[in-house]
Amino acid sequence: MRRKANRQSDISSKEKKSLCIFIWTGTKMAELLKQYRERIRTELDRVVDFWLKYSHDEQYGGFFTCIGKDGKIYDELKYVWLQGRQVWMYCRLYRTVPRFRRPDILQAAKLGGEFLQRFARVRSSDGPGKCAFCLTRDGRAVKVQRTIFSECFYVMAMDELSRVTGDKALQSEAEGMMDQLVHWVRVDASGLGRPQLPGDHPVNSMAVPMMLLCLVDQLTEGRAELAEKYAELGNWCVSQIRQHVQRDGKAILENVSPEGTELPGCQGRLQNPGHALEAGWFLLQYAKARGDTELQNVAVQKFMEVPFLTGWDKEHGGLFYFLDADGHCPTQLEWNMKLWWPHCEALISYLMAYDHLRDSAMLQRFTQVYDYTFTHFPDEEHGEWFGYLSQQGKVVLDFKGGPFKGFFHVPRCLYMCEKMLDHLLATLES
Repeated sequence: MRRKANRQSDISSKEKKSLCIFIWTGTKMAELLKQYRERIRTELDRVVDFWLKYSHDEQYGGFFTCIGKDGKIYDELKYVWLQGRQVWMYCRLYRTVPRFRRPDILQAAKLGGEFLQRFARVRSSDGPGKCAFCLTRDGRAVKVQRTIFSECFYVMAMDELSRVTGDKALQSEAEGMMDQLVHWVRVDASGLGRPQLPGDHPVNSMAVPMMLLCLVDQLTEGRAELAEKYAELGNWCVSQIRQHVQRDGKAILENVSPEGTELPGCQGRLQNPGHALEAGWFLLQYAKARGDTELQNVAVQKFMEVPFLTGWDKEHGGLFYFLDADGHCPTQLEWNMKLWWPHCEALISYLMAYDHLRDSAMLQRFTQVYDYTFTHFPDEEHGEWFGYLSQQGKVVLDFKGGPFKGFFHVPRCLYMCEKMLDHLLATLES
């Protein structure tokens, strides 16, 4: 099976006609943005209520994440990525959104943090040990991955929890783990436990510098000393991410060589539109904070525009999960499905780009993704969002939480979009 290499690269004339042309007076623009904000705020409240109601383990601590469409728990395993993400999300909402500054949310975050501190790290006789990927309900390690991502979300959780509790020991815990992560990535990866095989070749996976850049942003907020400490690391992450712009700027590839060249085979041709979009808003935030206009342009023109042009399904709408840069059928069985999180990242990306640049094309993109997302993913009956749709937009997997879907991408998207819409409306009113 082979598709034309560029079949996603141009927007059809039919689609162009269906897109809104944003020529607004200030009043009309304010009305539109208020409509978005109201729906997003309402949806965020419903999502928070769902996880507060169904996910807390009152007996052993931590959070259930394998939750069916109606809130029933279908598996008691606890995934460390999602434990850390939920602690972070509760703390961020508590710290920055007045209506969520509630004792029950703070208490849930504290209990989740205690569970992580007690059980997440798998102690080792020859080093600090890694964080588990998966735990039993009562905290016994089931599986350890040979990646850095459990540790990344551990850092996010500990640091954000330190900010709402004032506990400096939690901040120190986060910084210590961050230093270990940097050592694994940039100095010696042997602690990850990966075998060195003769036929394997080194890979720069975009996920690694992306997550480290996210952690730099997390740890340095309001801390000048840490901003100085991690300045070089942040710049390194940016340069590593930019290596994924390939083929004369017409493709964002998920994997490249450490030197920034294209890899052979399916691995080298793999495109993940949602990941590229997430990298885009990470870069845009970084560029905006430093007044870096050139990086800002790269973030928008390459990491936001290219994934949309290549990744949007013009027949059925929505973003493909994976694509092959040469138009071959991707080997991932779920390649043509529509997943919740790429659409969350797209909403953040395009609204952030519009907030920073006031380019109507970015608001047009946001509206297109918004219309698809809010038509297909939210569950009006039980709350929260379905995560996995067919190419045609039908719900395929109806659970609300699983090993990779927890209290993170949906609420982070809604929270960030609400904040950006608040800012846009305040600017219009002034």
